[in-house]
Amino acid sequence: MDLNKRYDFVFFFDVKDGNPNGDPDAGNLPRVDAETGNGLVTDVCLKRKVRNYVTQLKLLQRPYDIYVKEKAVLGRAQYEAFRDLGIEFGAETRVAVPEDIQGLLKDAVLPEGLTFEEDENVELVVAADVDLKEVKSGIKDLPKELKVYISSSLKGVKARKPKAEEVEKGRVWMCQNFYDIRAFGAVMSLKSAPNCGQVRGPIQLTFSRSVDPIVASEHSITRMAVATEAEAKKQGGDNRTMGRKFTVPYGLYRTHGFVSAPLAKQTGFSQEDLELFWEALQNMFENDRSAARGLMSARRLVIFEHSSLMGNASAQDLFDRVKAERASDPAKAARDFTDYKVTLDGKELAQFKTVVPA
Repeated sequence: MDLNKRYDFVFFFDVKDGNPNGDPDAGNLPRVDAETGNGLVTDVCLKRKVRNYVTQLKLLQRPYDIYVKEKAVLGRAQYEAFRDLGIEFGAETRVAVPEDIQGLLKDAVLPEGLTFEEDENVELVVAADVDLKEVKSGIKDLPKELKVYISSSLKGVKARKPKAEEVEKGRVWMCQNFYDIRAFGAVMSLKSAPNCGQVRGPIQLTFSRSVDPIVASEHSITRMAVATEAEAKKQGGDNRTMGRKFTVPYGLYRTHGFVSAPLAKQTGFSQEDLELFWEALQNMFENDRSAARGLMSARRLVIFEHSSLMGNASAQDLFDRVKAERASDPAKAARDFTDYKVTLDGKELAQFKTVVPA
């Protein structure tokens, strides 16, 4: 494949007796279009699985490190970028917060460059590149004791904003070292770390939508144990607790994606990176097994290769050439991929990956 060309693609995956992407705001119910009943899977859900696959394959070794990974503190990578580049901003300042100030600080709207953290310690964090003039101006309306505390915390802090050329160097360094930034982009203009700018990634995905409406099945489940002594007393010695679990009996999902050649040049996204992305789409479910997700499988990937940098056909016209139709009786509920056939220009596709001219 040639990254002097644009690519558009259609990706099919399915789920059997699992929840492909629960909605935390709806009790973890499978996401559904309320008007049509079609199932939905967010773009960030699939990106997460791509990131996880690359993590397992490359073990976070540069240049295949992952910026948005589990338990990551994003600003640490940006500090590392400037340290590696030899650009000095000093270091962030952490000041312990007295108990009588904690409530005021927690509820306050702090100016850019200051954050309140409650992890192992309760601290006021002053970013390395904080604008001290803006901070002093931004605390004018805070309670007097809070202003005094913040002003005293800023004594001895030496900071400066990175120059435009330094931000650009930081952006390039982050792209070179983190696969997901090169692929998907990132917002790295954080308040709590040196500014590395913003990156618009060459790979973009739509929400996935099931080919047919789905039905969310609800199941009662039991646990034969409790977590605490208090729960044991409440249960009267039975120690049986109840829960709920939601699954989709079967759903075939379709998503659309785009690979921009101009944006790939901007982030340094290479041909090897692109091949790794196709590989991740095919194998990411194989290394992401969970009882909650049931059996999820990648089924078909149709890649349209354009003949030029900007493309030579409408993405929508290309996508319309790909159909997913019922192969079995449409009056009966689909319960397997064999109940469907995926076609390109009317011809059924038998292999996972198909590359065709746009």
